[in-house]
Amino acid sequence: MKTAFRSSLALLTLLLLVVSSFAAPPNPTALGMDAAKLKEIPKRMQKFVEDGVLSGAVTLVARREGIASLDAVGFSDLATKRPMRANDLFWIASMTKPFTATTVMMLQDEGKLSIEDPVEKYLPEFKGQWMIAERGKDSLTLKHPARPITLRDLLTHTSGIANVDSPRPNCSLAELVMGCSQLPLQFEPGSKWAYSTAGINVLGRVVEVVSGRPFAEFLDARLLKLLGMKDTTFWPTSAQARRVAKAYQPREGGGLEEAGNYFIKGPLTSRERTPFPGGGLYSTAPDLVRFYRMILNGGEISGRRYVSKAAVEQMTRTQTGELKTGFVEGMSFGLGWGVVRQPAGVTAMLSPGTSGHGGAYGTQGWIDAKQNLIVVLMVQRAKLQPNGDGSVVRGAFQEAAVAAIRK
Repeated sequence: MKTAFRSSLALLTLLLLVVSSFAAPPNPTALGMDAAKLKEIPKRMQKFVEDGVLSGAVTLVARREGIASLDAVGFSDLATKRPMRANDLFWIASMTKPFTATTVMMLQDEGKLSIEDPVEKYLPEFKGQWMIAERGKDSLTLKHPARPITLRDLLTHTSGIANVDSPRPNCSLAELVMGCSQLPLQFEPGSKWAYSTAGINVLGRVVEVVSGRPFAEFLDARLLKLLGMKDTTFWPTSAQARRVAKAYQPREGGGLEEAGNYFIKGPLTSRERTPFPGGGLYSTAPDLVRFYRMILNGGEISGRRYVSKAAVEQMTRTQTGELKTGFVEGMSFGLGWGVVRQPAGVTAMLSPGTSGHGGAYGTQGWIDAKQNLIVVLMVQRAKLQPNGDGSVVRGAFQEAAVAAIRK
């Protein structure tokens, strides 16, 4: 009897997995989107491909209830003319940062840390840090800061920690962060905003110490696997590596040439490579939208809570006051997330409070809660002018997405 029950249960589970593997096609109308207007998105992206701005692109538009459109144009490899596909992987670079921030907030939810804690509470190497007091032509005067840096400072890029190069491709987070701790701070903690990938890497090390697990393992077990993000990883498998879109940059005289990944050193599939919490993940548009829908839904989705609603609200609202932040006008920062404070220019079509992050090679992911809208742009283009966050590609995509919302 028990054997028959187990067999039936196993069969039912298998059937559910088979059914779930066939994702329903997007239904824009049911989601309150205009299907005809959404078709303008791939047309605009194709024009950038034809003009030699991009090799290819994947765009995704979603709402809290599901995906409204998913399109791929151009090529993932110009040399072989391999067509871009919707499930291709991209190095998402600094779009990794919101994931790291979320793991920190999960630990705060569990009472294992507080973002108001000094970093030295978890990483003793940060005790007695120095700060640059004065720079002379041939001298550098140091002093101790008025207070130690906190986890909040790291999350908001107001710690003053300088970026530091990795000593080698396979260094541990512990080694990398030790190097950060020995450099003097650039300014008094909390007094300025200066983008610090090193600061987010320090947070990843804090997660390791508090959780007792390697950062990549904690992230995978507590977020990626549970969300079904099977293609989001620091180390693509051989099969996934074949789906990684190549990166390009402008070639002198016109056109595009292949660009190396300045951040990720060593073989793409090597699990020895450092899993940088500040910029090391690869992912796909369909994977990323799972994470963004969970955040848009206040930290839960499909009956499972990942992070508290209060933590999501903290992460995605302005935490930097009147400090000038970001790479385009009107921006502020939450906790590990960029936040649109005053829509302008490339963010003019978005609502105040829209949160998200961009990546070094032009990838973008933003959540506009007021318009119930998620936009994901996947490209691999170095030196995208004026910058990835302010690019005309991002602006054109977002304009078309917002225009498709049925009023």
